[in-house]
Amino acid sequence: MGGVFGPATEVANAATASEDDVSSTLKTFSKVYSALEDNAASKVDPDKAIYNGAIPGMLRTLDPHSNFFDPRTFALLKEDQRGHYYGVGMSVGPKNNRTQVLEPFTGSPAYKAGIRRGDIIAEVNDKKTDGLTTSEVADLLKGPRGTPVQLKIERQGVERPLPFNLIRDEISRKSVGDGFWLKPGIAYLDVNSFNENTSHEMEDELKKLGEQNIRGLVLDLRGNPGGLLNEGVEVAGHFLKKGEVVVKHRGRSTPERPYQARRGGGAGKDYPIVVVVDRSSASAAEIVAGALQDHDRGWVLGENTFGKGLVQTVFPMSENTGLALTTAHYYTPSGRLIQRDYSNISFVEYYYHKNLETKNTADVKMTDSGRTVYGGGGISPDEKFAPPKYDKFQIELLRKGIFFNFAPKFFAARGNDGKLPQGWVPDNETLNDLHKFALDNKAEFTEGEWAEHNDWIKQALRQELYITAFSKEASDRVGIENDPTVLKAIEAMPKAKQLLESAKKMIVQRTEQLNGR
Repeated sequence: MGGVFGPATEVANAATASEDDVSSTLKTFSKVYSALEDNAASKVDPDKAIYNGAIPGMLRTLDPHSNFFDPRTFALLKEDQRGHYYGVGMSVGPKNNRTQVLEPFTGSPAYKAGIRRGDIIAEVNDKKTDGLTTSEVADLLKGPRGTPVQLKIERQGVERPLPFNLIRDEISRKSVGDGFWLKPGIAYLDVNSFNENTSHEMEDELKKLGEQNIRGLVLDLRGNPGGLLNEGVEVAGHFLKKGEVVVKHRGRSTPERPYQARRGGGAGKDYPIVVVVDRSSASAAEIVAGALQDHDRGWVLGENTFGKGLVQTVFPMSENTGLALTTAHYYTPSGRLIQRDYSNISFVEYYYHKNLETKNTADVKMTDSGRTVYGGGGISPDEKFAPPKYDKFQIELLRKGIFFNFAPKFFAARGNDGKLPQGWVPDNETLNDLHKFALDNKAEFTEGEWAEHNDWIKQALRQELYITAFSKEASDRVGIENDPTVLKAIEAMPKAKQLLESAKKMIVQRTEQLNGR
């Protein structure tokens, strides 16, 4: 009898002791909060004290990614996951305590009405925006589908504010950019996040290209912060065989669970892939890169990825708040841990990528064909490549916003029609105007530096002006076609092809050996 009931009694006593500790701690917290309310020099804002202080502080004792969402940030999180919201369709940013348009989204009410990058939002529904934060202005622009909103826009070269009467609509935020051909047979696809629509968007882009015509794919995951696990599994599964493991996770209170490719790549989907990553590729992006690497399906090029391999379960809380709590760890198909160590560095150092190059020599695994890979530090690329860093001259022009601020002046001088002919490149007269504009705006450089960077200046200005004249997508394409990392990916495509062929041979040999037994 004692052998059965003894341990149970100990558990009950431990639980009671734990509950007493929690109760005591909560009482202490209440006393501290009351003391703050009664005696603090400034009035205590309950939301800031609890939502931005006490709860996040508690979560930071656990890990870098457990997080609490107040009502606004929780709503934004759900928007990101759904991939759409209702509004006028543009991103905004601060400029001299005012709100400026950074980009009207292609096809949105703002884009169709002619609102441009660089415009200043002076009023929304007769409410002046001076003194409002960009978040507050963004909230004014959102609203139910089909409702009207009036904006007054200040534009360089136009004397009076321009009125724009818009009707709010559903704004889709694509997580997959338009696919296109880098050269005959070599396709490019950028996946910038993982929301509810990512796998369908990728399938659509591959269909538009004609997947059967692809002889090599550059899959760009740079800057991708991750998102929904299931969508990462679906994206990786498109290129893997049915039943192959994409990722596994396990935690303190959860058994190991594998996620497998549901459909798998069929005929016409066995082309070589170069997966491009950088230090900002995280979470679901690392799951995709790790799965394709472990199964020798893709040649990974770039920098060590971020190393976020913590499973976040989001719990809706009261008052429209939410809690993202780490409940497990992600492991690649070979069993290597994705999460980077954060135990001996500050969270600031962790987020600023201070230990990206470390690898855990105790976590050594093999890919399907027997290549060595390491865990515990994100995904280490098969071929490391870091794009050239901006030099002093480039940083100076970008920091001063020379290209961004020159664009409204350029279009104002052309009659403010915002148009350019297809294939436009800056001529000498435009470059001279830009040179004078840079000097007038106190940019510091020598004439030798200007001449040395002539090609880069043309490229940067062309990209900036294409956003207004055509679209952000057109601008991005110009940049991608001249991107050193993408050019390196094209160059690496034969390595991806060789990897794929070697893996196929290895699988045939193993199958024959098994059958021979």
